[in-house]
Amino acid sequence: MKTKKSSEFKIGEIVVYPKHGVGEIIKIENMEVTNIKTNFYVVKMEQSKLIIRVPLDKKDEVGLRKISSKKTIDEVYSTLKLKPRIRRIMWSRRAQEYETKIFSGDPIKISEVVRDLFRKSSQAEQSYSERQMFQVAIERLAREVAAVEKTDYFQTTEKIEQILINK
Repeated sequence: MKTKKSSEFKIGEIVVYPKHGVGEIIKIENMEVTNIKTNFYVVKMEQSKLIIRVPLDKKDEVGLRKISSKKTIDEVYSTLKLKPRIRRIMWSRRAQEYETKIFSGDPIKISEVVRDLFRKSSQAEQSYSERQMFQVAIERLAREVAAVEKTDYFQTTEKIEQILINK
């Protein structure tokens, strides 16, 4: 039985690189590195003006993937509406767990971080590092949701915040 080969990406396709977020494949180029010819996806990261080269044969290893389906985004919205899960463990341990979720590139795990770190103005003040982590998570999430729904990143951020405020 043949194993299903993961799909190739096309130039112009919007993808997610877990460590950096949403980007676009701008070209596929051949480069020679230490006498070995390799083909690379050249991914232009939307938010950080970063260009990443991913060897075609390493795309699965680094987690390069297509943007989520509409169904996954619906799950993201459902996750955001749930009650926050606040664990009473040291911040350093929680921060590590949140970071792992953010860099997994999984929009549902990222939405859990956004939900758990969100504070209404009536709630207790967050530490600087909690606010920073919340910002990274909501930006990651909003950029992917915006790409899937073909809307503006800022409108999407507002939409997410409205869901969190109104629950």
